[in-house]
Amino acid sequence: MYVRDARNRDEAWLLDHIEAMGLDETAFRSRDYVIAVDEESNARAGFGRIRLHTVDDEEVCELTSIGVLDGWRKQGVGAHVVERLVDGARAEGFDRVYALTGTHEYLVQFGFEGVAPEELPEPLGERLEAKRESLDPEAVPMVIETDAFEMPDRLRERFKRAAEEEPDTGPEETPEDFGIDPDEATYKYDTGR
Repeated sequence: MYVRDARNRDEAWLLDHIEAMGLDETAFRSRDYVIAVDEESNARAGFGRIRLHTVDDEEVCELTSIGVLDGWRKQGVGAHVVERLVDGARAEGFDRVYALTGTHEYLVQFGFEGVAPEELPEPLGERLEAKRESLDPEAVPMVIETDAFEMPDRLRERFKRAAEEEPDTGPEETPEDFGIDPDEATYKYDTGR
């Protein structure tokens, strides 16, 4: 399992999963994304994005549209996507990274802290309001100093062993589930043999 930069050919896949998960696709550009990929099967497992906002010749960095496909959850995939995004922001010269999310408890384990909405840089205050109105009414602003990011060992280990899990389709339905006694039932095309 590894995390790489998205490529142009990933665009349709990203848009499909962003829509299916109800994530933010505002100002979509595939080159802003990273994708977690299984080395053996080449299956894409998760993704996330850095979105830059410019105000008065200054840029603010936001993590957004982070998603993990159902069969890959609880295996450290999202953690490694977040790590790659924070590392990328640090490499681009950002000292802090913001996130506006309803799943803020998840980010706390990496060192993210809550920030008051009125303390957000200019474009993020408006983004928070828009996000709460359209996508995530529970969105909370979070921030981390890029040098303070910490990956819990348990998530690093899970990521090393990550494998796609088959979805649980539930128990198989039987004729009895529909009130049919298979020993007594006759069928339209029953030949009696």
